[in-house]
Amino acid sequence: MRPLSRAPQRGFTLVELLVVIAIIGVLVGLLLPAVQAAREAARRMSCSNNFKQIGLGLHNYHSTYKQLPTHMGGTGENLQGSDRYYRASDRTNNQSISFFVGVLPFIEQQALWEDIAAPHSVDLSNPGTNRSPAWPKMGPTVTANNASNESPSTNTYNDAYQPWMTEIPTLRCPSDPGVGLPAMGRTNYAACLGDANRFHDAGPYNGRLQPDNRRRDEIRASGRGFFIPRMKVKFRGVKDGLANTIMAAEIATDLGDRNIRTRPNENVGTAEVQDNPLACEDDIDPERPQFWLPTVNLRSRDNEGRGYRWANGNGIFSSMNTILPPNREVCVRFGPTGFGILPPSSQHTGGCHVLMGDGAVVFITDSIEAGDSSQGTVINRGNGARAPGSKSPYGLWGKLGTRASKEVIKEQWP
Repeated sequence: MRPLSRAPQRGFTLVELLVVIAIIGVLVGLLLPAVQAAREAARRMSCSNNFKQIGLGLHNYHSTYKQLPTHMGGTGENLQGSDRYYRASDRTNNQSISFFVGVLPFIEQQALWEDIAAPHSVDLSNPGTNRSPAWPKMGPTVTANNASNESPSTNTYNDAYQPWMTEIPTLRCPSDPGVGLPAMGRTNYAACLGDANRFHDAGPYNGRLQPDNRRRDEIRASGRGFFIPRMKVKFRGVKDGLANTIMAAEIATDLGDRNIRTRPNENVGTAEVQDNPLACEDDIDPERPQFWLPTVNLRSRDNEGRGYRWANGNGIFSSMNTILPPNREVCVRFGPTGFGILPPSSQHTGGCHVLMGDGAVVFITDSIEAGDSSQGTVINRGNGARAPGSKSPYGLWGKLGTRASKEVIKEQWP
């Protein structure tokens, strides 16, 4: 009997294998952008949820204390001798605390708040040794190893004071890759100061943090936003309606790449950042419009990037205004403790999130109607469009940033 013969086995030819590999490559190429888009959508949703948590925390704070946490509050009233709010101090935080510090217990950070609120006996200038007397409550923002005319956030970052170095997940957008030094604890969210900026570095106080009648009058005219530096704010003062007024907005943190949105340009005078919001535009690289020209000396130090200190209420760290639309250039006077043009920004495509006064989170596009960007801001004793109480010169964007300009928002947004 003859044995049964086996059927011949046939494999793939080289051509067939190449065709299959090519098809797989095409499918991967088609699917990869979709996967990346899905990941970004998830990160964007997480970013929005963080912002909603902050909004809920602010509303709970207001329900408890009948006011919002003061932006640029803290210790240091009536400084003595050579002390000034823009100089380093080992006795006070120079009223530079952001609203985030006050809202900590309402965003699941009670332990961190208790650590900050308690006096500390460790000498921050000499880690490992005790200080007598202990630091005051809500201790200083920097070490005091420089007695010269330096701002409390310029000469060093205080990595000895651990509460200020803490990264708080609720304050971070997952789309932002920034992490670690030279920043302290980063924030991707910032308080809205409105559509003007005069004396937003000082509020109604002089250099010694003593009440000043002239600056009081100035900040009454220019303090048009949801938050006013070093002043108490309540919901009842938002006459345009909570749903129509921006309370805070998203900011991208600096990555050390001379990005116009995150590395502040200080090559401007006091009048320029009030009279011409486009004062820094000529310093932008025309071939790479998201970056400053390589020949421009920005003057700011490496540890003075946007969003670098969540606990510090000064402009570049945790404040924004509605003068230039989102993702435009940051242009400041007097460095990290100064004031200027502080647009919001993000690592999302085409815009950024804003937190409205009623707690809603809305995505605002870069192309939002923003009026005349060359128009100077509203100031005390200003004339015409710059007179106190005038409507915002910055279109729909400016209207959304002011709390009591009595402007009707007719445009469909977002």
